[in-house]
Amino acid sequence: MRLIRQSGAAQPQRIVEASGVKFTTFIPVRFKKRGVRTVIVSPNADAVQAGPASLGTIPPSCDTALLIALGRAFHWQRLLDEGIAASGSAIAQREGLHPSTVNELLRLNLLAPDIVEALIAGRQPRTMTLLWFQRNPLPVAWEAQREIVNGLGR
Repeated sequence: MRLIRQSGAAQPQRIVEASGVKFTTFIPVRFKKRGVRTVIVSPNADAVQAGPASLGTIPPSCDTALLIALGRAFHWQRLLDEGIAASGSAIAQREGLHPSTVNELLRLNLLAPDIVEALIAGRQPRTMTLLWFQRNPLPVAWEAQREIVNGLGR
């Protein structure tokens, strides 16, 4: 397994080319295998950080596929709320996806705000992946969701 390790703080660089000036920023990160997926790990992941009290203490790491799915779900919900799309099936047709895929991802809108915050910060339990959400639909009640998430963190 090949890991890219942090080498220091972010370093902005100015590159002058014939067509003009380009600015680039080098951000030190690590990539880590999690099953068959490669995830981005926070540079300070070696120091275990505490998340919200309800989510326990786990090392931060971002599951890119889950974050993309979460972003899509919130975007699609906005399309539904604003009347731009009539249903999940209309979104699926527009995006070239199967309707069940869209409807599965739309369930991510029902997550408790603190669970969404933990996902974005990379503080979710290690086993909580996009595949986990597809196979284990969470209840609508936020307290019940938190109990399930706490059970995964152990």
